[in-house]
Amino acid sequence: MDELRMIAGGPCRSGVDKCGNGDCSTVYVTPEPGMLAIQGYDVAHPTPDGESVVLIPEDVLKEAARVRGWL
Repeated sequence: MDELRMIAGGPCRSGVDKCGNGDCSTVYVTPEPGMLAIQGYDVAHPTPDGESVVLIPEDVLKEAARVRGWL
């Protein structure tokens, strides 16, 4: 994927590191119409090659929905 633009989550803000690693789950807009990219915590769940299941905090998804104008 060429360019991702962060719309929710990302580096911890205000010195509060809820994730414990300095970089939290993130939602990105992609160059592909109608597609978002998600950075989250790996979940052990069977998937097809090239796919993953990830955990992401609900508030990060709500923030992304607000930014996209869905809420």
